[in-house]
Amino acid sequence: MQRLTARPSATDKERSRGRRPAPTGSRSYRWWTPYVFTAPYLALFVTFVVAPIGYGLWISLHNWDINVPAKPFVGLGNYQELFDAGSVEGPRFWRAMRATGVFTALSVPFLLVVPLLVALLMNGKFRGRNLYRAVYFAPYVLGVAVVGLLWRFLLDGNIGMVNHYLGVIGLPDDIQWTTDTPAAWWALVGVTVWWTLGFNAVIYLAGLQDIPAELYEAAKMDGAGPWQRFRNVTLPGLRPVLLFVVNSTLLASANMFGQSYLITNGAPADQTKTAIFLIAETGLRRFEMGSASAMSFVLAAALMATSALVFRLFRERQEER
Repeated sequence: MQRLTARPSATDKERSRGRRPAPTGSRSYRWWTPYVFTAPYLALFVTFVVAPIGYGLWISLHNWDINVPAKPFVGLGNYQELFDAGSVEGPRFWRAMRATGVFTALSVPFLLVVPLLVALLMNGKFRGRNLYRAVYFAPYVLGVAVVGLLWRFLLDGNIGMVNHYLGVIGLPDDIQWTTDTPAAWWALVGVTVWWTLGFNAVIYLAGLQDIPAELYEAAKMDGAGPWQRFRNVTLPGLRPVLLFVVNSTLLASANMFGQSYLITNGAPADQTKTAIFLIAETGLRRFEMGSASAMSFVLAAALMATSALVFRLFRERQEER
């Protein structure tokens, strides 16, 4: 009797050769398929991110003046000048970095706490809550030029409406919000919080709506009060959102430029001139592109270190829990 033997299929042959079999009923897989789909993004990323970073690094190694044909190579000279206390650019740059740190330290706590309070209020159920959400978010859609010019006139020490209404209610009405410190710092912080709190509030609100209601009900059954529910349910549920909000707020505050440029113009005596303000002035007004590029990379390194610290702190807190 003749024995019938099954012939190996094409799939078995591909498996024996170490190849992945093609999906049944579909076209054969090609190794270059993912790269074709990602090619448009990679082209844009390389053109508008990687290439400018590389070009900026190259400029920072030269004495680069756009008005002078000769652009001699100076190596790390521009960076060394920033860390030299006896140079011209060094003290100026670190004074701007100090101003950036002051603004960040003053604004970030308000931009974390105030939007969270607003989000907690907006997360409740009441009539007209969509209108209130729109009102809080509305200033964020304005451009920095509109916000800066608007508040420049409102905060004017002589003709501004802020001082006028302070005098009406019996408070000092001669505060120079744009030319004296610390009033100038509080003016910049107040304008920034009013302008941008809507964005963080919307992010917080989305995170609050993702927390299961069953957790709050279980906490109530266990006798937890409002503060215990906020501490043990709301904050842990907002941890991923908090990481994003903290990191993005730190970076945004450290890159503040428009408010200082339009409202105080760095006054008094460059005390409110931030690092981005100085970089723009050095590169675009004094045409010292090499020095401005070096400042940019030092600032970027500081922000990267800050972001890494934030991620590490959140990871440690997560591991403790």
